[in-house]
Amino acid sequence: MSFEESWPTAIDNRTNSVRRSDSSGFDQQTGIYHSLLQLGDDFQIPTRHDLDTSKYVLSQFPHPDHAESRVALIDSATNHQVTYAQLQRSIRAVASGLYHGLGVRKGDVVFVLSPNSILYPIICLAIFSIGAILSPANPINTQSEIAKQILDSGAKLVIAAPEELHKVATNGVPTLLTTRMSSDYSLSIEELIECSDTLEFPQVQITQSDIAAILYSSGTTGISKGVILTHSNFIAIMILLKWSVYASSAQNDVFLCFIPMFHIYGLAFFGLGLFCSGITTILMQRFDLQAMLDSIQAHKVNNLPAVPPVILGLVKHASKLRCDLSSLRRVGSGAAPLSKELTEEFRERFPWVELRQGYGLTESCGAATFFVSDEQAKAHPGSCGRLIPTFSAKVADIATGLALPPCREGEIWIKSPTVMKGYLKNEEATAATLASDGWLKTGDLGYFDEDGFLYILDRIKELIKHNGYQVAPAELEAILLNHPQVLDAAVIPLEDEEAGQIPMAYVVRAAGSELSEEQIIQYVAHQVAPYKKVRKVAFISAIPKSAAGKILRKELVSHSQLQKISKM
Repeated sequence: MSFEESWPTAIDNRTNSVRRSDSSGFDQQTGIYHSLLQLGDDFQIPTRHDLDTSKYVLSQFPHPDHAESRVALIDSATNHQVTYAQLQRSIRAVASGLYHGLGVRKGDVVFVLSPNSILYPIICLAIFSIGAILSPANPINTQSEIAKQILDSGAKLVIAAPEELHKVATNGVPTLLTTRMSSDYSLSIEELIECSDTLEFPQVQITQSDIAAILYSSGTTGISKGVILTHSNFIAIMILLKWSVYASSAQNDVFLCFIPMFHIYGLAFFGLGLFCSGITTILMQRFDLQAMLDSIQAHKVNNLPAVPPVILGLVKHASKLRCDLSSLRRVGSGAAPLSKELTEEFRERFPWVELRQGYGLTESCGAATFFVSDEQAKAHPGSCGRLIPTFSAKVADIATGLALPPCREGEIWIKSPTVMKGYLKNEEATAATLASDGWLKTGDLGYFDEDGFLYILDRIKELIKHNGYQVAPAELEAILLNHPQVLDAAVIPLEDEEAGQIPMAYVVRAAGSELSEEQIIQYVAHQVAPYKKVRKVAFISAIPKSAAGKILRKELVSHSQLQKISKM
């Protein structure tokens, strides 16, 4: 059966993958929430032990008869195209070059510092195929931050974009460039692709239990930690991503990628997952709102996996958009909470576009919950969907640890084959996050409703303790963002002698706005209980955020402390 013929068969089979149930999936005897969805026969997780991530992904490529013509990636800036056949040849060439030419062996850590490019997934899959361990980093990190990650991960080789070379040149680790450079640094991934196709492809014994990657968490509330993910974690997430794509997309859909591939969202979805479905992806090196809109129009993009700041940008700048977005059918949101208010405003501005929120962590390979239909998403605004197949969950009372039933708030715990092995060289953090029976304590405050839909309220560590009450910053931020003169906002705890902590807001005003601190305080006060009121406001040009769109509150807390000291 051909690749094109197999697609509708898979779609037809998926209709039996949803259990018809009006319940929440909650088991009163065990206190566990079970997924109301299940994988069909076409999407079972492979049990064979001698399987690695690269081997699995390559096995899902289109049949050779179609691989030469089916486009896998298109560079949005240059329009350079790579077919699935070219992609496969490049992966094998780079793997051979790394193994035979540079001596990279199973278990060696390869540190990757580069923005998105067509070469990025080639590098990742080549590393996986020889049993080496991928450790990617954010190119905007400072030289000292990068040095810490290289040292902590024990990297044996660095692969860097030429413009990032100065950040790794003094670390004493051999460096390979992504693209050619006119200086003495002549060896590059591009040259490996050209010169290594005559080398024998290395045959390395890799198992699903072997370590595949070490991804460093964003560290929004503390020190960044190395998350250990195995090949079995990645293979499980590939199956789930393939299932979700078949459940909600067409085989000829076009996706746009600006999510950075050093982040689990970008790596799992664009660096690996979409290749398992034969999808074409338009690749942006870095995010730019106008460039994103131009790419959607030029390439007739249907699907836009995004993050809340991008959705906020679309909503706030909708009246100024200079593009035809009629091809866009679906926008996904992940990596950070998307408020009910912003969701509703997006639907009002773009009524023809489906908006679905999902939930996951680096520690769970980026997955946990998902909406299988736009009807469900519209019926449950503010939710991030139901548990996807293979996942189960608990809601643990913060004080007692006891499992809670639907509509009761607590810490979300999850369990799945995608859950990490642990944190690198950090037994204390691993023990605090992973229970002995495999439950991952997410640190997120939330609840399941009576239909099994998950609502994330905030990070537990970020809750503001005001006079014994707990205030969720995300709730106040959603209210602030609904103000027509507020472009962006973040709420942090400010130490207070009487109340312990008070909510303080950092606000980005719209151009020309003269919105005052008192006006903002009153705007929020009219919509919340007295203990939740914003007590102080500071205006700022931009809210600091991670590459995945998470607010870097610790930077704002430090800023507020410095401001307080300067006034003393």
